[in-house]
Amino acid sequence: MLFLVAGEARGEVLKLDEPLSFWGGVDPETGEIIDLRHPQSGMSVKGKILMMPFGRGSSSGSSVIAEGIRSGSGPSGIIMMEADEIIALGSIVADEIYGKAMPVVIVGKSEYESFTTGQQVVVSGSGLSLI
Repeated sequence: MLFLVAGEARGEVLKLDEPLSFWGGVDPETGEIIDLRHPQSGMSVKGKILMMPFGRGSSSGSSVIAEGIRSGSGPSGIIMMEADEIIALGSIVADEIYGKAMPVVIVGKSEYESFTTGQQVVVSGSGLSLI
């Protein structure tokens, strides 16, 4: 496990079938996935431990992530298999400007595949664990 952005979080896993672009894919005010082509369209990332294999989208996505963290409509943590600097930047900016951090974690394929939507998870410096 590698932290791109350190922090602790707990919440319900929302494991996406496909990567998600935050810019145009998530409503920053509500946390709803608004990309109509995304398999989880209509679901909310708010307060979730969001899992996706990697990020997708433009550099503007970091501003949507930062705004979601500020307003409380964003995920409580993000877990991926591949590093994404844009997603990490959104969390870093929110921490610097608003004093609110969201952990961004990279895990291996076997650990990633061991989690499913609906599980309750804790992200901490000692790893990922089910509640």
